[in-house]
Amino acid sequence: MSDFPFSYSQELSLRRGLDGSPKLDIIIVNWNSGRLLQDCLESISREKDTDYLLSRVVVVDNASSDGSCDRLQGSGLPLTLIFNDKNCGFAKACNQGACLSEATYLLFLNPDTVLFGNTIGNSISFLNDPSHTRIGICGVRLLDEVGSPMTSCARLPTLRILFGKMTRLSRVLPGLFPPHLMGPEECIRSREVEQVIGAYFLVRRKLFEELNGFDERFFLYFEEVDFSLRARQKGYFSYFLADTYLYHKGGGSSEKARSKRLYYSLQSRIRYGNKHFSRLEAFTLLMLTLTVELVSRLLWGILTLSSSRLKETIEGYRYFIGSLLSRNLL
Repeated sequence: MSDFPFSYSQELSLRRGLDGSPKLDIIIVNWNSGRLLQDCLESISREKDTDYLLSRVVVVDNASSDGSCDRLQGSGLPLTLIFNDKNCGFAKACNQGACLSEATYLLFLNPDTVLFGNTIGNSISFLNDPSHTRIGICGVRLLDEVGSPMTSCARLPTLRILFGKMTRLSRVLPGLFPPHLMGPEECIRSREVEQVIGAYFLVRRKLFEELNGFDERFFLYFEEVDFSLRARQKGYFSYFLADTYLYHKGGGSSEKARSKRLYYSLQSRIRYGNKHFSRLEAFTLLMLTLTVELVSRLLWGILTLSSSRLKETIEGYRYFIGSLLSRNLL
């Protein structure tokens, strides 16, 4: 185990479960996560709560080239590895991992996370409460490497929210242009939210099947946003547990391909708009992305004297416009 800033019990615990205990499958999608994946698995093995049965831990590897899935040690975990010969995207890999599951709950967990001793146990106990049957998705408080709260919840995006984000007006006029990501000060208590961040995404399996899983048209980003909206439309809500914690590095493997990360973010946002906005709103979003946001990103790169930011913007938009011209986005 690599050095980690938090202290927690080192006692290993195998999930034998109790008669009638809910079953859990954990799905982790890996792409060049390095040592982070092993740290994540080791934290799962330290979970102290045994009031659920851990049926499977499925690692779906999207054609990693860094050897991060070589010689994984599961510390007694019921580990299953799935290797894709190409990067098929996050949503599709999640669906692969959840395929044929018979568990009560599915936990979609990022490889750049580390659980505390009762992270899973607390959230499953919450969902398993008979009074919480309409809560379909559960998330927890995300902490950075020094223990400070990170973004754990978000608002479901509207055209106004996205315009405020691309112009940075959400920072100046948050009352008029609410920010997409909720700040730590908005997540100080447990409560129902529109969306929890997908680094820790605990879902009822029956709901996952009812929604036919994640929409695989979202290669990366917005798949959990789309899922959360569709769940709300079915009468199931998302809940944030403020007193249950998870370490999240953030960025993870996507930091290694920042221009592609921008491209996938823009691509998925447009697909989300095409799917859930009116035609006029979706067209407006596309035009704003190609004009206002592009200019805003270039100006910010110039003002901050950041050549890397400028390069990321130019290359990301080159991929994005190429996708538009080939009609792969519509």
